[in-house]
Amino acid sequence: MRSSGLRHGWTTGTCATAAATAAYTALLTGDFPDPVAVVLPGGQRPSFALAAEELAEGRAMAGVVKDAGDDPDVTHGALVRATVRPAAPGSGVVFRAGPGVGTVTRPGLPLPVGEPAVNPVPRRMVRDAVAAVAARHGGSGDVEVELSVDHGEEIARSTWNPRLGILGGLSILGTTGIVVPYSCSAWIDSIRRGVDVARAAGRTHVAACTGATSERAAVEAYGLPEDALLDMGDFAGAVLKYLRRHPVPRLTVAGGFAKLSKLAAGHLDLHSGRSRVDHALLARLAREGGAGDALVEAVASAGTALEAVRLCAADGVPLGGLVAAAARGAALEVLRGAPVAVDVLCVDRAGAVVGRAEAAGPR
Repeated sequence: MRSSGLRHGWTTGTCATAAATAAYTALLTGDFPDPVAVVLPGGQRPSFALAAEELAEGRAMAGVVKDAGDDPDVTHGALVRATVRPAAPGSGVVFRAGPGVGTVTRPGLPLPVGEPAVNPVPRRMVRDAVAAVAARHGGSGDVEVELSVDHGEEIARSTWNPRLGILGGLSILGTTGIVVPYSCSAWIDSIRRGVDVARAAGRTHVAACTGATSERAAVEAYGLPEDALLDMGDFAGAVLKYLRRHPVPRLTVAGGFAKLSKLAAGHLDLHSGRSRVDHALLARLAREGGAGDALVEAVASAGTALEAVRLCAADGVPLGGLVAAAARGAALEVLRGAPVAVDVLCVDRAGAVVGRAEAAGPR
């Protein structure tokens, strides 16, 4: 499968389903199917080679190496294992978190506290696969499925899981079973789960930040707790559209001046490869802020957005505040009247605030 020349990959949920299918088949028949086929939510039927297998009294384990295709996924190459054991009659499929798979410890996620971090769609995929194997080989379908990921706890430190209250390892993820290169679906899903956790914790003020530097500035300005901080990255649109449907009373958007100047221009994806700083907009805002012709021309031809804001600051023109206000306006437009007040902090590379717009409510 290819898209724009990039190779698709498979989610951890698909790998877990393949591993569970092979392990349960071996538990019932004594033989591991290799390769093992699975059915994805969209009807596709990919097959996977087994990277690990073990059959012992009362249990079977199979493992599949995750191939994320051409997506820069932190779980690419991870070994996803499923160990299947018989369970009590009538219990159905019971999920357990093995080494490297996290456990939910905070409300707000689509799973109860105390459950293994195996998301709803992968759970359904595994249950369907178990039912199919049981029908094919005469099993009851009552099994315990323990999912684990080699080195998962270490890998999870570079994900949102600790902040979301998923402790001990990774989440088993996926909605289609397929990883689309550079779709960043896992990041966007983490943004949504971050909002859910903040709402469940009763937070009335969250900060969506483009990176660690702007996050520190937001914490310093407002003293927000960790579960009120959203790692927005470049995905301003994902934050705003989700808050439109699941509002929090106050949102701070904090980011580098250049990135937030893109939001001011109406861009909702702030990645350098997908949107660019609009120097004509900066020049227009500078003129509105009182800049003369020479400064307007200097802003229009500035090498970087930060150079433009520094030129204006030296001449007493509040370009940083004007960009922050325009970014706030763009955010409120996307929110479409949702009950969310928005304020904006623009920072430089050192984290100093170079532009600020105070909270304003729905339009």
